[in-house]
Amino acid sequence: MKYLVVGPSWVGDMVMAQALFKSLKQQDSEADIDVLAPGWSLPIIDRMPEVRKGIAAPWKSGELALKAQWQLARSLKGYDKAIILPRSFKSALIPFFAGIPERVGFSGEGRSILLTDARRRHPTRDGAVITDKTVWRYLGLGATKADYEKYQFEVPEPSLTINEANARSVVAKLELEPDQPAIAICPGAEFGPAKQWPLESHSALAEQLVQQGNQVWVIGGPKDAEAGDQIAEGQAGVFNLCGKTRLEDTVDLFSLCRKVVSHDSGLMHVAAAAGADVVAIYGSTSPDFTPPLTESAIIVRHPVECSPCFDRTCRFGHYHCLTGISVQRVLEACQ
Repeated sequence: MKYLVVGPSWVGDMVMAQALFKSLKQQDSEADIDVLAPGWSLPIIDRMPEVRKGIAAPWKSGELALKAQWQLARSLKGYDKAIILPRSFKSALIPFFAGIPERVGFSGEGRSILLTDARRRHPTRDGAVITDKTVWRYLGLGATKADYEKYQFEVPEPSLTINEANARSVVAKLELEPDQPAIAICPGAEFGPAKQWPLESHSALAEQLVQQGNQVWVIGGPKDAEAGDQIAEGQAGVFNLCGKTRLEDTVDLFSLCRKVVSHDSGLMHVAAAAGADVVAIYGSTSPDFTPPLTESAIIVRHPVECSPCFDRTCRFGHYHCLTGISVQRVLEACQ
């Protein structure tokens, strides 16, 4: 069986999608799996041994890119089945244009006409009971119709391949201490501030961790550089690496860390898949939907009546679900 999987557009979702790739390989060890996804995600896909190759998608956020989709689709021949993880109309176009005989995805946005197997999403809540996880949705699209209706799946843990030589090279290039225990702090969350523990708390945590003999690596993208500066300011042993590493470098650095402290973010999922012990801080979101897919994780939450609200910013302006999490509590989780 040859699969074309249309992958998601978020870092964490792409990592969780590896559970689907593992499941497909368990069903058929000879399966060929190619993944059509945003170009930024190809370095992560390259670290997934279940995937034969990644293919850069021709669209950008908010763009249909109809001509480019048609041109790419004409080059994609020989696939038996397409599994379309995003729920947008445009994500179903390339498999349709390519004439892939089986095309599985969720209904919605009027795209059912592009699919041969349009599945209804199961509700995410039944009253107060959680009945869904993002990774279940992905696994469900790779299951038979009968198994999809049962909607209970064993979740294979994502596991990204580590390049040890690259890890050593990055440590040397960034002038990090190769023999000192390292703990990573990831202060960013693309979703919004309702996921982000206060920077003052991150800074105080870093100070305590250094006093305990660790070096602290603050890891994130270029947008997190200012936050990294604030956390590292005046603290020997705290290194702001935000914007200084490629995504694949981050995978390798995480594999060297004793712990990784992160919000519910893409880097949380990357750290889990890199084999790190994760301390996951949740604010407005819930681990019932997007947990780190590893047994080596500690979830830190502060229960308040309005959480989880899944808002990007706190509708009440107090962010109590985050400010109520003490530095000492996160520090203890790092022990």
